[in-house]
Amino acid sequence: MTDTSPVDRPVRLMLVDDEAALREPLADYLTRQGFAVQQAASAAEAREILRAETPDLALLDIMMPGEDGLSLCRHLVETRQLPTIFLTARGEATDRIVGLEIGADDYVVKPFEPRELVARIRSVLRRATRAASEPQAAEDRAELLVFEGWALDPLKRRLTDPEGAVVAISSAEFRLLMAFLEHPRRVLDRDRLLDMVQGREAHLFDRAVDNQVSRLRRKIEPDSKNPQLIQTVWGGGYMLAAEVRRRPAGA
Repeated sequence: MTDTSPVDRPVRLMLVDDEAALREPLADYLTRQGFAVQQAASAAEAREILRAETPDLALLDIMMPGEDGLSLCRHLVETRQLPTIFLTARGEATDRIVGLEIGADDYVVKPFEPRELVARIRSVLRRATRAASEPQAAEDRAELLVFEGWALDPLKRRLTDPEGAVVAISSAEFRLLMAFLEHPRRVLDRDRLLDMVQGREAHLFDRAVDNQVSRLRRKIEPDSKNPQLIQTVWGGGYMLAAEVRRRPAGA
């Protein structure tokens, strides 16, 4: 996570929206609020910005010509763990669920109150800063979390299978797996998982957890249709049915 301390420099935002009539006034407003804003009219322009530097947070429209915001968001959370907020006119629950599945940190429906957006930006940044500091104890001990032959490095966010091969996981999948590994053999209901993984109003969309669990199962279960590691507890939620051990990295 990039340092976002205002003592050193202003928070850097990347605003990606093909509508100049919305993008430019919003960029001006955010600049007056103390943010450093880079504008992009497309995902291609955003990728050019990313080649030069990584901002602290991305604001993305969904519907854009060429590559859409969902695809760009997936790239950001999987390759850079970059906090992301969608700014979009698409407010249906299914669209919100897709955004949450991908790993976006918030979802603001147009039209919105700019002051609310600033509050959400700051809230997302605070959560991201806390999330970045949580693995500090693991960093000091350089520990791996090991379960059924799998190993997760919380600091590097690297998952390896029982044969030692690295398995790519998104930021959302990492957070969900960490929730299970920190509470093995305990039933976690959907509300608690959403609060632990998303930390926002996502509790309104229970299907977001079901879909994320399904995606994680496809990564770690020998047979995702007959899961043995992440078990469904009917009427209760989900449970990691495995012992979790801590092992020094490199051991």
